[in-house]
Amino acid sequence: MTGDRPARVLVTNDDGVHAPGIRALARAAHERGLDVVVAAPRHEASGMSAALSAVTDDGRLVFGETELDGLPDVPAYAVAASPAYIAVLAGLGVFGPAPDVLLSGINRGANAGHAILHSGTVGAALTAGNSGIRALAVSLDVLTPAAASAGSGGAAIAVLDTVDDEARHWSTAAELAATLLPWLLDADPGTVLNLNVPDLPADQVAGLRQATLAPFGQVQVSVAERGEGFVRTAVEENAVRAVPGTDLAWLADGYAAVTAVRALGDLPEVELPIET
Repeated sequence: MTGDRPARVLVTNDDGVHAPGIRALARAAHERGLDVVVAAPRHEASGMSAALSAVTDDGRLVFGETELDGLPDVPAYAVAASPAYIAVLAGLGVFGPAPDVLLSGINRGANAGHAILHSGTVGAALTAGNSGIRALAVSLDVLTPAAASAGSGGAAIAVLDTVDDEARHWSTAAELAATLLPWLLDADPGTVLNLNVPDLPADQVAGLRQATLAPFGQVQVSVAERGEGFVRTAVEENAVRAVPGTDLAWLADGYAAVTAVRALGDLPEVELPIET
């Protein structure tokens, strides 16, 4: 609760407004009595980072009401914009009162390590935090349990698998996210958390650990072929061993990992050789 009213929660993602992860996250917040509204890209917008991009018609940013399966009481909007732009619009009251908390996810694929720089999921959360809105980015590690996290920041880097997305353990990530909400609602304005959860039943997750960001992602881009005026890239597993205590290390051991993160800022302690 915020004062005498339920906390206002804006749920977004970068997998598209009808992705299963966003429904699970919105449902978890709604079932806890929060005032939930969903606004997410009409189509997948992975790897957008904090880009402020949109489709306009005669200068007007386009969005429309939609309905999420199983959530008839939750207002939802399909927006022709990037997740970060949606976060900005939400703060301006475009989708109703400005949110107290922004939830971003649940992303299909972990957003871990310094590769979160490229994540549309995390980019929305950081953009909200930059405006003083508390935010939580949530991602599900869809690779083999306790084996690896994509670590690609949700970028347009695909690690293929054969599991039906609707069968994944979205509820595991949603419930863990919900346990963090009371703390987040009382945290300082602008606080941003990044949560990664193994794709496992809740009773098989080893626990929740606070983590640092790994200095790398689990997958990396390599050059597969180059020629006159072109290059073809490939994605391969990063062979660097996971650093203990980082998000990727905890995920590899079957734990969920949460990290407090912040947007870019200046480094006043760095003295540059500038004559005055």
